[in-house]
Amino acid sequence: MLARRWVRVVPHVVDTVLLASAIALAVMIGQHPLTHDWLTAKLAGLFAYIVLGTIALKRGPTPGIRIAAFCGAILVFAYIVAIAMMKSVLPFSG
Repeated sequence: MLARRWVRVVPHVVDTVLLASAIALAVMIGQHPLTHDWLTAKLAGLFAYIVLGTIALKRGPTPGIRIAAFCGAILVFAYIVAIAMMKSVLPFSG
């Protein structure tokens, strides 16, 4: 399954769409990432998600590292969603 072309291409397309939507969000709402903490945290989370996803899908040398990266990517994704909903760098802190 991993040798199929679409399996290799789709993660890159998803990452590109995520980055493009992050840039579009910043432009549309007229906010700059480094001046607004929540947007900076969201972009940092997005980059962490991409790196962890790359490790989980391809670059992890052992199955244990790939599983850990996969779990980390899911947690980072949840954090990104929480930031988007709460517009707070610490959305889980009461």
